[in-house]
Amino acid sequence: MIFDSDVMICAFRGNKKALKAIDHADSRAISAITYMELLQGVRSKYEMREMKKFLSRLSFSTLPVTANISNRAVTIMEATALKSELGVCDSLIVATACETGDTLLSGNKKRFKEVALLNAIEFKSE
Repeated sequence: MIFDSDVMICAFRGNKKALKAIDHADSRAISAITYMELLQGVRSKYEMREMKKFLSRLSFSTLPVTANISNRAVTIMEATALKSELGVCDSLIVATACETGDTLLSGNKKRFKEVALLNAIEFKSE
């Protein structure tokens, strides 16, 4: 399973539902884009170390942005630019899930409704 940035932020902050979703996943991965978004949100070197420990402790793999993922993201943007709020980062994360065939767990599945071949599950943090 690939975890979107919003789910990872909730989990890092101790959200029990997010942690449970991670615990129940057969495999755990994030896009390199998600990793960069997590880095962008840290406020200190200590928090960065804790975030890295968190990912390591839960056995997350970080999937690189390959040429195929980049090409797929461009195709997704071309197909959805006029009818969705899908941005560049989201397109790359979605393309990663499409290319790997993994399910994407996201707190905002409706942003991805226009994307064919995406298997996504909505995460509700409440």
